[in-house]
Amino acid sequence: MNATDTTSAPTIHAVVVDDHPLFRRGVVQLLKESPGFRVLADFDSALDYFDHIDELPAELLLLDLQMPDISGLDVLRRIKAINDEMRVVMITASTDSEHLIAAISAGADGYLLKDTAPDDMIQQLKSVMAGQVALNPAGVSILAEGLRNQEPASTPETSTDNADNGSELTLREQQTLKLIAQGMSNKLIARELGISDGTVKVYVKNLLRKLNLHSRLELAAWAHSHSVLTEEH
Repeated sequence: MNATDTTSAPTIHAVVVDDHPLFRRGVVQLLKESPGFRVLADFDSALDYFDHIDELPAELLLLDLQMPDISGLDVLRRIKAINDEMRVVMITASTDSEHLIAAISAGADGYLLKDTAPDDMIQQLKSVMAGQVALNPAGVSILAEGLRNQEPASTPETSTDNADNGSELTLREQQTLKLIAQGMSNKLIARELGISDGTVKVYVKNLLRKLNLHSRLELAAWAHSHSVLTEEH
């Protein structure tokens, strides 16, 4: 554990867990130099992090996907079971769509590649704390490709054909989907469409059911990969 102390009063308290020392130190330094962030600690071991988790009231966890002691996915699931409010962004070198889909299905709030530009990474992390999702264009492409290669299961509510082309979506659901693809939170979508947060939640639930998806990130990738969303209604 490397504790970090700062004299400023930033708004986002972060922890970094990554077993690659050079990358971890680089991320810590990037956050320290970025207004609005405070790094509470960094760890090269997820098990070490769990030993100190009660001492660290963090709102944001930057988590390596592949570590030797315990997988990042297992850490993610455990964190979300303990504190669903904590934002967890996976930071990885993996471009395997299966890893990405597994992470977002487990509740990840973002998935950023380790070669993400520093300015882009900071912007993505700020968007996560604003209720949006952290997925840069490379991540969207990986996710979209993974979803295209999957065989979506048919359900009584929707057929595979309908899930493929979005033909069962209402106008409001399509509008909501477009705004999700732009990274908007429910609150921002409600403001944009002039409806309540509760109504947006209903639309999101309907979208997940009709398209046979599991998370907002999957919805965003679906939207980016289907031309139906570029049509005027």
